[in-house]
Amino acid sequence: MPNTDNPPLIKTAAALKYDKVNNPVPILAAKGKGEVADRIIALARENNIPIRSDADLVAILEKLEIEQEIPLEIYAVVAEVFSYIYKLQNQGKAR
Repeated sequence: MPNTDNPPLIKTAAALKYDKVNNPVPILAAKGKGEVADRIIALARENNIPIRSDADLVAILEKLEIEQEIPLEIYAVVAEVFSYIYKLQNQGKAR
């Protein structure tokens, strides 16, 4: 008999896009579950885009529409993600 107390976890992923020249607000570029999430992650890796695991943020982002601006309520969390990415990029330049 299958265990229904712990359903299998389905991988989810979201991608943010930020172009401060054309739009001062980050937008949701992609989102998906399962195979789509795997593809988002693979594309990020192929393009040397930093990946950050944050299940709570992905849960919020998956409620948005693609190309939708990030709501003001989660700016602080998104700013933390971009700060993390910029730090990684700067570390790479220092090598």
